[in-house]
Amino acid sequence: MAWPVFAKDRLIDLSIGLARDSLRITSPNPRVGCILADDDGTILGQGNTQPAGGPHAEIMALRDAAARGNSVAGATAYVTLEPCSHHGRTGPCCDALIAAGIKKVVASIADPNPLVSGQGFERLRAAGIEVEVGPGAAESRELNIGFFSRMIRKTPWVRMKMAASLDGTTALDNGASQWITSKPARADGHAWRARSCAVLTGIGTVLEDNPRLDVRLVDTPRQPHLVVVDSRLETPLDAHLFIAGRTLYIYAAEQNDAKKAALEARGATVIHLPGAHGKVDLAAMLRDLARREVNELHIEAGHKLNGSFIREDLVDEFVVYLAPKMMGQGFGMASFGPLTELSQALALEFRSTEMVGPDLRIVARVQGRDQF
Repeated sequence: MAWPVFAKDRLIDLSIGLARDSLRITSPNPRVGCILADDDGTILGQGNTQPAGGPHAEIMALRDAAARGNSVAGATAYVTLEPCSHHGRTGPCCDALIAAGIKKVVASIADPNPLVSGQGFERLRAAGIEVEVGPGAAESRELNIGFFSRMIRKTPWVRMKMAASLDGTTALDNGASQWITSKPARADGHAWRARSCAVLTGIGTVLEDNPRLDVRLVDTPRQPHLVVVDSRLETPLDAHLFIAGRTLYIYAAEQNDAKKAALEARGATVIHLPGAHGKVDLAAMLRDLARREVNELHIEAGHKLNGSFIREDLVDEFVVYLAPKMMGQGFGMASFGPLTELSQALALEFRSTEMVGPDLRIVARVQGRDQF
């Protein structure tokens, strides 16, 4: 298939689109797209990063060009992140571009990984390749906000999902909560699960609802890890959480060697991280998850654990679905406070508002939280 000729300022946009196509597959690697084009803007090859251990975007683009019988000598590579310069699960992409005879690299943004962080650009320039950095930087960073967070802050990007009635009720006093929002909203929530590295819940939700918390309502090539905050190791051994092949982390505050052994025999990894008042140290847990290569952490928990994360200022972004219903008395979205002054409220900025079926989805970010 022959591609049309594109204006050069459009090629990085197309690369961003390729990176977006890999949204659910690259974890824990960043989502990257690459297009190889000649001086006229004719695409010679394209690709995006594959699942961890597989080829990066640059390698996929080179392979695509070769499969189409296109020489890339003298071509320009439009890539959404600095080509890697180190040996990790795969070899250095900058070396592959050099060997292929690429004459110029247009990259959106530098890789925040300390193992790369400008070294890829240096190696390309040392080989006589012209390097331009900047086009598409904001889009690439936003697409990889979790990867940047893990590399720079040493914690995942924490996203909390909540579903409620218009008056903020997430469950009736008797605990009934299925289903407040519509099937389209639930499917959309599964799409947010699918892009995350890990889904987190609390032991209260496990005991009350016995959820699976996997991705079922949208197609995905992988299941995110599951994280359970379980201070006293109360997770039942027959819980639906135990799904073959899925990584399950259980964080506890209390020591219980017998229960730990039983849970680990079911395939879970139990981590002891005691904090204040017999609870799990949530901040330490986030740092530990970053060490375990979790970029985006997706929280679906009850009002108590939600409140704990908010009270400790550990949430970066909220995805809230509001159903066109009034439910009155019941459980709210998050239990924290009471505040004594309005100035103590958590200040947010709306990133998007969109109808999903009959429900309203609001994406709100903590003000300034993405400035790192």
